[in-house]
Amino acid sequence: MDQEAAGRAQDARSVPVCYRHPDRETGIRCTRCERPICPECMVSASVGFQCPECVRTGAGTGRPPAASRPRTVAGGTLTADPRLVTKILIGINLLVYLLQLALGDDFTNRFVLVGHAPFSAYGPLEGVADGQYYRLVTAMFLHGGYVHILFNMLSLWWIGGPLEAALGRARYLALYFTSGLAGSALTYMIAAPNQPSLGASGAIFGLFGATAVLMRRLNYDMRPIIALLVINLIFTFGFSGIAWQAHIGGLVAGVACGYAMVHAPRRRRALVQYGTCALVLAVVVLLTLVRTAQLT
Repeated sequence: MDQEAAGRAQDARSVPVCYRHPDRETGIRCTRCERPICPECMVSASVGFQCPECVRTGAGTGRPPAASRPRTVAGGTLTADPRLVTKILIGINLLVYLLQLALGDDFTNRFVLVGHAPFSAYGPLEGVADGQYYRLVTAMFLHGGYVHILFNMLSLWWIGGPLEAALGRARYLALYFTSGLAGSALTYMIAAPNQPSLGASGAIFGLFGATAVLMRRLNYDMRPIIALLVINLIFTFGFSGIAWQAHIGGLVAGVACGYAMVHAPRRRRALVQYGTCALVLAVVVLLTLVRTAQLT
């Protein structure tokens, strides 16, 4: 019995968990105290990562210089609430959906992504091709029903929260909007000009892609995120009425920006990270201008 108990204890120890979050398995340890730490607790150091306690102990009293302040794995600033931006994004999506329910189709038609089409039999042509470029952004906060917004907001909470903690607020927000705009631009470029599109799925697929890159960077088990991506892609291409262009555009942008976020060299970290986001946005602008020229 003692040997069996010892064996179970050894098996339990073979899968380390974060010392601050016992429900999170991790393969990363603090380079100073060797305690297991999850992405939310990782503080970028000159070599590897440190836990918050070691950073505070080594910083001494007073305000540390900017170069030694606690940072996330991507170089962002550690905050008291690492999921604040995710909460705000969920709140905005829910508020906009309530406006959709209260104001009806007129409100949705005014902000949905459409290339070039009338919304009534004798109405004027409207859409991005008619100069309504704001639709590329506003469509990211509209949803087509209870199930649509429920699944998107659950995905945003499950995937976005940990990713925000790992990247930091500014980088996370840049990733979110870059991915969402990439999804909108690809939809505008490929989909029929009279096909409306709406939803946060493009941005959320970008978060999926960046999460996969982060997990590989941290040597995590990739099977869960790959399985989740495969399931979502099956739904994307297996059912009609889903704007697969937004999903693919967001995913590609998320992988590109996510790779830059977690692999950028320390000395030029911000330049590489935000520069990559800027390049993706440049592609978004190019696709938008080309498609507008085609439609007009």
